Amino acid sequence: MQKPIKVHKLNEKGIEIWCYEGVVISKTDSSVTLEATFDRDEVIFEGLNLKRGDRFVETFYSDRWYNIFEIYDSLDGELKGWYCNICRPAQIEDGHVYAEDLALDLIVYPEGNWRTLDEDEFSELALYPQDQEQARGALDQLIDLARRRKGPFEILAD
Repeated sequence: MQKPIKVHKLNEKGIEIWCYEGVVISKTDSSVTLEATFDRDEVIFEGLNLKRGDRFVETFYSDRWYNIFEIYDSLDGELKGWYCNICRPAQIEDGHVYAEDLALDLIVYPEGNWRTLDEDEFSELALYPQDQEQARGALDQLIDLARRRKGPFEILAD
């Protein structure tokens, strides 16, 4: 039986802004991968048509400045793309994940192209210079992985 887990999305100040549940698929010393279901009304977001019931496979890392959500269609199981949050390393505890979102996001589409989101919002955050540097480095690392079709984006390889 899969173990339930509660995800706490926090803003950059550590204040909870959203909470939802999923089930743990796998866990390592520095990450947890869970499955969650999209529980909101249908919305088209940056070219992704998100529908109630879509399957999200979410990986949170305690040693990286990002998390990655693989999004699958609820009807046909097709991969819709990846939504990557730039965030401080997650706190992974028994039954809980805490992730401090730093506004920057990256969407990677199944065709292999990508889009960076919320640059303006990120630049307005009152972050320490080292946090800004870590966040920018994480975004660069994800873009490099997408460009080379490595890591979570290997599925894009021809």
